[in-house]
Amino acid sequence: MKATAILGQALRSARLRRGLDAALLCLPWLAIALALTWRLAGAGATLALFVLGGAAIMAFCLHRARRIDSRWLVRELDAQRADMEDSADLLFAPAARMTALERLQLARLQQRIESSKTVDLRPCWSGRAIAGGVGVAALAIVAIALWPARQPVTLENALANIGVAVAAPTHTRVVQQQLRIEPPGYTRLPAREDATLDAKAPHGTRLQWALRFAPQPGAAELVFHDGRRVALVRDGDDWRASDVLTRSALYRIALRDAPPLQPAPGSLHRLDAIADRAPQLRVLEPDRSLSLMTQGQRNWGLAFEASDDYGVAANARLRITLAQGSGENITFREQFMTLRGTGPATLRRYAQRLDLGALGLAAGDDLIVQLSVDDNRVPAPQNARSASLILRWPSDLGTETTGLDGMVKKVLPAYFRSQRQIIIDAEALLKQQRKLAAESYLERSDGIGVDQRILRLRYGQFLGEEAEGEPKPPPTSDAHDEPKDDATTAEPAAKDGHDHAQEAAPAFGQESAVLEEYGHTHDHAEAATLLDPETRTTLKAALDQMWQSELNLRQGHPERALPYAYRALKFIKQVQQATRIYLARVGPELPPIDESRRLGGDRTGLARRDDALAAATAAEPTLAGLWSALDDVPSSSRSEAPAIDFAELERWLRANQARLADPLAFVAAIEALRADPACVSCRRDLRALLWPLLPRPAATVPRRDDGGDAGRRYLDALRQEEAR
Repeated sequence: MKATAILGQALRSARLRRGLDAALLCLPWLAIALALTWRLAGAGATLALFVLGGAAIMAFCLHRARRIDSRWLVRELDAQRADMEDSADLLFAPAARMTALERLQLARLQQRIESSKTVDLRPCWSGRAIAGGVGVAALAIVAIALWPARQPVTLENALANIGVAVAAPTHTRVVQQQLRIEPPGYTRLPAREDATLDAKAPHGTRLQWALRFAPQPGAAELVFHDGRRVALVRDGDDWRASDVLTRSALYRIALRDAPPLQPAPGSLHRLDAIADRAPQLRVLEPDRSLSLMTQGQRNWGLAFEASDDYGVAANARLRITLAQGSGENITFREQFMTLRGTGPATLRRYAQRLDLGALGLAAGDDLIVQLSVDDNRVPAPQNARSASLILRWPSDLGTETTGLDGMVKKVLPAYFRSQRQIIIDAEALLKQQRKLAAESYLERSDGIGVDQRILRLRYGQFLGEEAEGEPKPPPTSDAHDEPKDDATTAEPAAKDGHDHAQEAAPAFGQESAVLEEYGHTHDHAEAATLLDPETRTTLKAALDQMWQSELNLRQGHPERALPYAYRALKFIKQVQQATRIYLARVGPELPPIDESRRLGGDRTGLARRDDALAAATAAEPTLAGLWSALDDVPSSSRSEAPAIDFAELERWLRANQARLADPLAFVAAIEALRADPACVSCRRDLRALLWPLLPRPAATVPRRDDGGDAGRRYLDALRQEEAR
């Protein structure tokens, strides 16, 4: 190694030694300052001092290290090594200005340094000073830790220190408060700390209170509105407690062996528990609940979307049901499949394509699927199920039946099942009314009304009614095309010119084509059906009920449409049974009339035809008494305010909590009125909450106008005339 590199390494080592020595001299004094600051000012000031002190020590160490330069190195070489012959300055002198003798001396010095390989010029450690500083710091830190707590700088403490007697405190103050909120792990929400004692957090959140009072009480606890109590445990100068948020509650701080709490002993704090919502499932594919299998179809694509406020499970369960057979000989076979979701936890998508051949689907079978998914709630996850999706393979009707009557029997019952599905959809929509927006609710109701309209038009064709579009026979179960909305087929059929020659020629061997060709006589409604007159009358009644059902569904009132839909289903079932009867019909055999009871006036067993009067809903005694007692009290008579039975009111509240939109607001209003019974604003607040719970007053008949002075004189004259 060359002499220049050896000298450079020696210079760096000396600087490092000098910097570390300066740091060890300063660190004990910084530790003393940190301990004193932590005891007097707290953790925040301690951290600030640590940052500033560390920066100052680092700057001081760099300054000490930079003082070691080439001049210092020359002095140390001449002082510690005799072989330098007091000529070490030649090692750093410019070579251009040297004489021949100086160059010869420089070469000799470089040779001596290179032969020694290392040069150790590091300064010695300040051992005594470092040891003394460490000892003093240790003693000082122990003394600071054992020193009694510093009293807060208040007027009372200052007067006590100078010997002035101070009266006992009249109230207790909360000088420091903190509420730590730790949501459940499945929510994936971070823990947080609030400086207020009110909180809104998910159900199952762990709450931790940290309070500091002045002066210190003998005991403290948290008292909840339902009577539950959580004790506060003293930890040094703080009082701590923990609890799990299982439901919304109001609570207050109660102290013992201490002056009343300020600002108000009965002030309530509110905890709102946010319930975990159940997952929501939406069907993306297919776009309808009932799908008809098309010719050549080998698989069926399914797609679902699941959403949840905190996340759904990665895997979902698909239940597959295969219904085979007809009539009463129907068999069901179930199997389950696990679907893997994609996307974020709060919005997952599940997709699958079912192999129809592997599932064993054949003509005349129904394939029903339903997806079930869980959310991430622990320990009991919530489950949601999608609507059932049906893939139907229509059976081959064949052409072996001859005669139009046999064909009508096979065609008609295929559509008698749709009215029941309309009822099911309307009832399902009613159950979801509170969860849906008004626009979405109206849109879905209108969609069900469109289905009712299509079904009504299908049945109307059997009575000779003109369809709202191109004349078509009633669709059969072997049709491959889905029925379209009337809006897409609303072009009039040649302005009803009956130019049926322009229509496409019917396919040979199809029953619907035969019906279209020979049974389409809509100009004569009584002759345009193959049903008997009694069945035709029943079907007309069903169409009338369908029309009323459609009217209310299109206006967004499924609750009004359901009675008509049920009556339509009843008539349709009668028509369905009638299409199965091909025997001669006979007249009804009624029981003979008892002539002895005629014109006798005997009303035994007859019900009254008068409408029964419904009893008016009377207000509950507790609420009625409370409403009367909550009248505004003038300021001059506040001492005469009506007494309120709070115990009876609390019993009623516990029994009828489900009727209240916000039970905690009701409890808070009661507590505020209990603390100050003469508070007018408190009474008004409680009356505002009580008003929606009272029954609506019954309508009364207005008193007839007496006609004024002239009318009264006229009535008096009548009475006088009548007295004569």
